[in-house]
Amino acid sequence: MHGVFTLYHDGQFWVGVYEIHEDGLVRAARHIFGAEPNNAELAAFAAGHGFVRLADRARSAPPVPAEQRPKRLAKSRDEPGIGTAAQRALRDALTERAAENKAARKRRAVAEASRRRAMARAKSRAKHRGH
Repeated sequence: MHGVFTLYHDGQFWVGVYEIHEDGLVRAARHIFGAEPNNAELAAFAAGHGFVRLADRARSAPPVPAEQRPKRLAKSRDEPGIGTAAQRALRDALTERAAENKAARKRRAVAEASRRRAMARAKSRAKHRGH
């Protein structure tokens, strides 16, 4: 198992991607820095809790099979960026989180609706009793 941390500019923000390669599978997580981080900020990130959280997110991300070689080998030599397997791992993690958030939102909405209905029924009963 080995990990690779890549820092790149995506056109708007500076993004760090941590990839974990093991047994032909890739897991990845990203951290958005925003403005360009200097060396001191990167060192503080690497030595602090930020990198530990990033590594934990990468370990819990869904694994994606790694490609043996990139489709455009010449381009990959010129611009070392994140790999396509890492991009797929990030996309899978994003869709997984979106599904979890959707289910949690639905549970909260159902609970809120039942709470409101119970309050309305209690208010109606109180009015009926004349209080």
